[in-house]
Amino acid sequence: MNIDSITHQESMIFPNGEANCMNWILGHLIYIRNAFLNVLGEESLWDNEKFSCYNRGAVPLERKEELITFEELKSYLQQSQDQLEAKLISIERFNPETINDIAILCFHENYHSGQLGYLRRILGKPGAVK
Repeated sequence: MNIDSITHQESMIFPNGEANCMNWILGHLIYIRNAFLNVLGEESLWDNEKFSCYNRGAVPLERKEELITFEELKSYLQQSQDQLEAKLISIERFNPETINDIAILCFHENYHSGQLGYLRRILGKPGAVK
């Protein structure tokens, strides 16, 4: 909901000229979802080397030209959601060795999802989660 009605141009705004833009945060969520899929025994959605500009520690301001369109990111988000849901629905039991990784990846998802909500408001859009 927090990415609805956000244009590519809006997604590329870096608040205060330095904070991460919405494009990078969404791409970073998808980048890390690849690790989540891998922990669950699934294939990555995209090539992490090709999309390394979204990796933890990347400096988006220095790699703006590598960031893909917001519409493409939305498409990847939906694909990753579909893939995660399908896998999670089919799991009868989690492997005890992966529980800690899964917990960390869920926290990561929540953390950056909250950032998308704040960025939406910074962009002058009404809050999406009521």
